[in-house]
Amino acid sequence: MTSSWLWATRGFLTSSREARHLSELCWLSVIPQGLIAMMNQLTAGLLLLTLAAPTVGQEITGSSGPSVRLVPPGITTVTRGKAGGVPLQFRIGRGFHINSNTPKSEFLIPTILKLDATTDIVVGQVAYPKGEERSFPFSPDEKLSVYTGDFALTVTVRPLHSVVPGKYMLRGQLKYQACDNAACYPPKQLPVSFEIKVAKDATRQGRNPAQSPHVHQ
Repeated sequence: MTSSWLWATRGFLTSSREARHLSELCWLSVIPQGLIAMMNQLTAGLLLLTLAAPTVGQEITGSSGPSVRLVPPGITTVTRGKAGGVPLQFRIGRGFHINSNTPKSEFLIPTILKLDATTDIVVGQVAYPKGEERSFPFSPDEKLSVYTGDFALTVTVRPLHSVVPGKYMLRGQLKYQACDNAACYPPKQLPVSFEIKVAKDATRQGRNPAQSPHVHQ
């Protein structure tokens, strides 16, 4: 009696599982195939987003890396037809340094300011400061020529005689590579813009001829 009852119970449970499995198959057969494919894509997308979450976090953390910025410059007045110097000051983030314009190794990327060409204002030489010689943990036996903190450049410009007096905007890029005490970061380009005021060139005034002593008042 007991064994037949157990057999009947097992048979009932087996039949219940099969019935549930059949009901699931019937339920899936009712759902359109397009909806099932869309659900599978959504599941895969959520899985990829979960796996990519640490990478995104690392990029956000790394975004506060080395920074170099141009201190807002004032307007420099330059007389047309004459060369004048425009001072530009840059500021490097604390804990970082950049290679100077004349690094000691050919494998290091120098700091260079390149300005866009203009038709009426000639851009001349850029005067760079001398780099500071320092050694770092990643190369303790070698001294590198670097800029730290604030450093200033001077750009020589010469407006042509034909330039209409007024204010003009010059633009360019500062190319640099920043490092900290452990490693170096990929090279970057900082947009640079500054304004100059072109003034009239002084015209020579003709001297009045000396009055003849024979002229009577």
